[in-house]
Amino acid sequence: MTDSTKPAVLFVCVHNAGRSQMAAGYLRALAGDRIEVFSAGSEPGTAINPAAVAVMAEEGIDLSEATPQILTTDAVRQADVVITMGCGDACPIFPGKRYEDWQLTDPAGQPVDVVREVRDDIKGRVQQLIASLG
Repeated sequence: MTDSTKPAVLFVCVHNAGRSQMAAGYLRALAGDRIEVFSAGSEPGTAINPAAVAVMAEEGIDLSEATPQILTTDAVRQADVVITMGCGDACPIFPGKRYEDWQLTDPAGQPVDVVREVRDDIKGRVQQLIASLG
């Protein structure tokens, strides 16, 4: 259950193993308890991308205990903001929600330098998101 006084943000990518987990990690770290944070995947993987865990650890954010979650209609329903990252039409659309599609390179199978670039891009977008939510 979400706290209705706080905005709720849902990050969605295909496997919920890289981009959406990094974004959720940053939002939790940078916004603290001011924003409810969720992430999910349309086709969740079995584990978080080890490169994503490693590059987030460089930022002091621990994703080692995170696990990919399946995207549910309820998750979208409880979110105020839904950020999609390459999941196409898999995300249900509800009126009155704020939707953003972040075009980001999929870090799966990429060298660590590319994963760092994706991480840094996500960090900037999360900072802008926090500012937009007040």
